[in-house]
Amino acid sequence: MEATVNRSTRTARQEKPAEKAPARPTAVRPPATRTGAAQTGAARPGAARPRAARSGPARPVPDRPGPGSAPRAVPAPAVPGAVGRSEPGAPPPPQQERLARAALSRLSEPGDAVLGRWLARAGAVAVVECIRDDRAPDEPELDPGRLASYRARLAGVDPSADLERVRTRGGRFIIPGDTEWPSQLDDLGTGRPIGLWVIGTGSLRLLALRSVSVVGARACTSYGAHVAGELGAQLAERGWVVVSGAAYGIDAAAHRGALAVGGLTIGVLACGVDMSYPQGHTELIRRIAEQGLLLSELPPGEHPNRFRFVLRNRVIAALTRGTVVVEAALRSGALSTARRARELNRHTMGVAGPVTSELSAGVHALIRSGGATLVTDAAEIGELIGAMGDDLAPRRAGPVLPRDLLEPAVARVLEAVPANAEGAPVERVARESGLPPDEVLQRLYELGSLGFVERCGAHWRLVRRR
Repeated sequence: MEATVNRSTRTARQEKPAEKAPARPTAVRPPATRTGAAQTGAARPGAARPRAARSGPARPVPDRPGPGSAPRAVPAPAVPGAVGRSEPGAPPPPQQERLARAALSRLSEPGDAVLGRWLARAGAVAVVECIRDDRAPDEPELDPGRLASYRARLAGVDPSADLERVRTRGGRFIIPGDTEWPSQLDDLGTGRPIGLWVIGTGSLRLLALRSVSVVGARACTSYGAHVAGELGAQLAERGWVVVSGAAYGIDAAAHRGALAVGGLTIGVLACGVDMSYPQGHTELIRRIAEQGLLLSELPPGEHPNRFRFVLRNRVIAALTRGTVVVEAALRSGALSTARRARELNRHTMGVAGPVTSELSAGVHALIRSGGATLVTDAAEIGELIGAMGDDLAPRRAGPVLPRDLLEPAVARVLEAVPANAEGAPVERVARESGLPPDEVLQRLYELGSLGFVERCGAHWRLVRRR
């Protein structure tokens, strides 16, 4: 009887038109015992040859429950903007990891060490699943209040929309593991960025390999703006990428200096990369995006605040090979960039200013304490952070005068010759120089041949030069 039912079922299936049925996630085939050709993968209606005779890899056949087994659970359809769940024990697909990190970038402020430790242990997809299901891991500092705050923010997050919003502006979201991810950011440990939103065509990893940050006061002096612009231009001409925060003052001067000579520059923002802050730098930020890179930890649409500027500075310090502070008061935020750079074992440099200027007091204190090396131009910066033996700065020395080339005895005689019109006899020159008269006379003739002195009767005097 059972075999008859099976044959009837197969006959009915073969009589159906050959068309692709729409996928129904909740449909499960009724358990039945298949024999003969059905067990070996019989040919489908309309196929030219049996499945086993096809060339190339066979199409995977979904598992079907056998007699007496329970139907297999089928996942629910994906919700637009939601982060999919990963199978236990299997690494999440790259797109799921990117979506998960894009969602997490909206749940906390940059540099969240608690979330960073959780990410390092479990992965972004698992973290999002735990937050969604309100399952707290074994993390002492992850209190219920923090978890509830993450869960409340997650409810309104749409990472797919964020990715699309940045993509339409020519940007992307890079995460650890991408080929474009700068590995030096891993030095931040648990405070490493969850990901970076980037606008621009260059490779962040390659541009950061030879980069230097130039930072300083927003309310800078004309001296500071001039020095920052010169440094930005000189560094760009030497093939260095100038990194700064696109703020007023020293940051803007450094960016403009690099752009003026056709160099590359990177702006690290304390807001979303689709925002222009400050508003007065809308055109400058647009030029940086066209001629360099804009990047931020914050997702699109986020506005800056006081703490985000300080947190942004740690990315500037970690991304570059060295940090130059041009002008900074004793309580300037630019000094936090220098301190983080020193903690990360990066070169820290400072430019001296007038001792009467309060905007240089912070730099002077940094140099005096040994926390920074004094630099005056791009050549000295390149010598510190460049390749050993390749980026040496030229030796600084004053002009070499003809007197500097004289032998010591000859120079002593020349110093003893008076500069007045009367001159002095040989005996007097010998007494002033402390040398024997015969040697003095010989040296005087040598000096006369060189054009330093001339004889006037029995006296010798200096040659007057125009």
